Amino acid sequence: MYITNVIAAMGYWGVGIGMAIESANIPLPSEVILPFGGYLVSTGRLEFYRVVMAGTVGGTLGSALSYYLGLKGGRPFLVKYGRYFGFSMKHLETADRWFEKYGEATVFFTRLMPIVRTFISLPAGISGMNFKRFLVYTFLGSLPWSFLLVYIGLKLGQNWKAIEPWFHRLDIVIALGIAGVIIYLWRSRKKLF
Repeated sequence: MYITNVIAAMGYWGVGIGMAIESANIPLPSEVILPFGGYLVSTGRLEFYRVVMAGTVGGTLGSALSYYLGLKGGRPFLVKYGRYFGFSMKHLETADRWFEKYGEATVFFTRLMPIVRTFISLPAGISGMNFKRFLVYTFLGSLPWSFLLVYIGLKLGQNWKAIEPWFHRLDIVIALGIAGVIIYLWRSRKKLF
């Protein structure tokens, strides 16, 4: 599997870069990246807390990029282009309601939820949330998520090979998704920039 091969070759950097990509709204699931990092811990190739920190820091950096897109592109950018990276109007409406109800703490709590965690940075940027608080909430919310998924991978240990065939199918979907986004951005470069 391509993703796991890259992570295995790059170690902590692979985990960090993978999580940055996922947090920047590109379909590369942390549910593959972090457990595989945990598997590498079980083999003795990596250390548990360093994998957790690589995932947390990478996720925070990718989220900062997504925040910036929301801040500079605003709601019109998200309405027009969000569908190309999996962000729907329904996601935006949900995020708006959560921000209205829970305020900036929404960034922390949604980091603990699959799917939503990837997209919350865009509405945070759109809302003009204080960037330093955004980074703190993102880091603190990403830390337990990283810890949990790395721990699951560690506990899977040698059983990782039994579930690996499922991830080969995921590679194809991810590759097609990334190729689609690149082709779209290339064709739309004059409109976007």
